[in-house]
Amino acid sequence: MAYLCRSFIGANSLIRTSVCQYPLLQCRPVVMKVSAAKPEAAEGHDERNMRLKRPLSPHLLIYKPQLTSMLSITHRMTGCALSVYALTFAALSLSPGNFPHMVEAVQSMHIPAPIIFFGKMILSLPVAYHLCNGVRHLVWDFGKALTIKDVYTTGYAICGGTALLTIFFASL
Repeated sequence: MAYLCRSFIGANSLIRTSVCQYPLLQCRPVVMKVSAAKPEAAEGHDERNMRLKRPLSPHLLIYKPQLTSMLSITHRMTGCALSVYALTFAALSLSPGNFPHMVEAVQSMHIPAPIIFFGKMILSLPVAYHLCNGVRHLVWDFGKALTIKDVYTTGYAICGGTALLTIFFASL
């Protein structure tokens, strides 16, 4: 820039102010100073954040649990539980003996009815929740109930429907 300004004004000109004869062209002398580069600190990213007392980012403790995030996590967990159910059923179908024989073995233990009912509820909860939330996702796939209010309304409906279906499945 300085070279360009000198070529317009002239090297020996007395006009060396900040504004030259061309209004769009600003001229001023520039002196560059050379200094040695400072060596970078030896500390890493994690050490620096610990020194500054910063939490891990994003840290789970700073987030308030929301219905939508909890339902999403639960949907994934129930999907994993159903996978375990399928693998267990496949392994039991390959074992010697048949299903009525296994039911007879459980009945011979004389387990009280409330404990059996509670066990059936525990086993049917993932099935009921994953079924209800799967229907909710199908509704979303059709582009319905996508507003925040509808998402929360359907979330609470999923919780209620899961409770009712779990009790129904356990009573069978």
